[in-house]
Amino acid sequence: MRKPEFLTAEEAVKLIPDGATVATVGMTLISAAETVLKEIERSFLEKNTPRDLTLVHSCGQSDRDRGIQHFAHEGLLKKIVGGHWGLQPKIMEMISENKIFAYCFPQGQFAQLYRSMAGGEPGKISKVGLGTFIDPRMGGGKMNDITQNEPDMVDIVTIDGEEYMRYKPIPLDAVIIRGTKVDELGNLTTDEECMQLEVFSAVLAAKKFGGKVIAQAKHLVKAGTLHPKQVIVPGVFIDAVVLCDDPQEDHRMTHSFYEDPAYCGDIREPDAAPSPQPLSLRKVIGRRAAMEIRENDILNVGTGIPNDTVGSVIAEEGVGGDVTLTVESGIYGGLPLGGVDFGIAKNCYALVRHDDQFDFYNGAGVDVTFMGAGEMDAEGNVNATKLGPRPTGAGGFIDITRNAKHVVFCSTFTGKGLACSFEDGRLKIDQEGSLKKMVKNIQQVSYNGKLARERGQKMHFVTERAVFELRAEGPVLTEIAPGVDLKKDILEQMEFTPVIAGDLKEMNPALFCEQPFGLAAFVKGETE
Repeated sequence: MRKPEFLTAEEAVKLIPDGATVATVGMTLISAAETVLKEIERSFLEKNTPRDLTLVHSCGQSDRDRGIQHFAHEGLLKKIVGGHWGLQPKIMEMISENKIFAYCFPQGQFAQLYRSMAGGEPGKISKVGLGTFIDPRMGGGKMNDITQNEPDMVDIVTIDGEEYMRYKPIPLDAVIIRGTKVDELGNLTTDEECMQLEVFSAVLAAKKFGGKVIAQAKHLVKAGTLHPKQVIVPGVFIDAVVLCDDPQEDHRMTHSFYEDPAYCGDIREPDAAPSPQPLSLRKVIGRRAAMEIRENDILNVGTGIPNDTVGSVIAEEGVGGDVTLTVESGIYGGLPLGGVDFGIAKNCYALVRHDDQFDFYNGAGVDVTFMGAGEMDAEGNVNATKLGPRPTGAGGFIDITRNAKHVVFCSTFTGKGLACSFEDGRLKIDQEGSLKKMVKNIQQVSYNGKLARERGQKMHFVTERAVFELRAEGPVLTEIAPGVDLKKDILEQMEFTPVIAGDLKEMNPALFCEQPFGLAAFVKGETE
């Protein structure tokens, strides 16, 4: 029977030649094969090999210090094809300074591209990406100047008279994965990981192109002792196993803690009443956004304001049992974490594969998705992927917003220095932000307002002082906060003049008070 070699990290890294295309599987720091990634960096710095690598990854895989940040050296990294870099500051800097070639793909298309590659298909075919910066007519996902003259990694195909994106296959020389237990034959489980991810799809994609599979594991167990249904990757597909010799540091569940069985589903902790978040700009935005929820909705929350506030507002207001909260990593229910731990949840009741989750998002679509945003223009186009010189990338944003039944963007009205206070149900702007977010020209089209209007998609752009609704004529100002001046605080802080609803309303004053504001009545449709 074919089985892998059990190697040290130093021995395993020798399987990666100079100039190789290497895929890594993980999200934030979750499932990062830190022992192997550290050794790649050490080997390059001490021996100048491996070098000139192309790094392929579907979603962000770092906590600002670890994970794929180990690749952030000139000479080590030549090209990156990734989904998100918001927690990879060194890589964002290399991209913005034109030190590496850089392409961005939507996270869900990326995770599913591995499946297409594994099956020998000519690529991943999808509507997702049309009309955005991923579209080859709008940049092709090329993220800096030096990449503009490089070959396109996507193109447009026409099937039955309709346009689709084709995400082209990426031949892989190696894939680096992580699991929990490995037996003597190399069979690998992920039972103590808090995401399932797209591990097996990436492995088979590498095998299609003759690539090597390097797996980091925490425990070695006797052959035949693993339940067959727990085996995520059969040992016949793994070339090298590296046993982690420092699990507390290099095999952590996530950035903030080494191990907590409530996050991988092994136990369920008693539900504790959530501590209310203090009233803040972000909470006000999260509250108003949550007013768009209706009973029995299936929701998605993106990183940033949505993940940090919408979920907690739902819990504080006691409506968690009326809706289903999901996260793009495959989480259903539970209490999601945010920031550097984004993508996991305590006490979730289902944890599906990453690529399978995007079958739902890209197919039926969630009822409501809450997403962060940076800029909006007069057409309703939204930029959430390149703000200033450093590109964060798409993550799951483009996949999820393309097919959601209702998109709710969450953002402050201005940025850089905005400070507000609240008194008697009114908003007071103590210091205006110097950065306008309602602009004539957005830096990058992450969400196409024109295509959304053509599809009749419902969209709101929610801020602390104003709410816009996307209608046939474009973004329409429908609500303003009590205490703000329409001309001074809204219109003069925009680079375009919006359509103003004839029945312009005042935002609910209860949103700006400390006590609960009565979300349940909105969820159950008892009030407008």
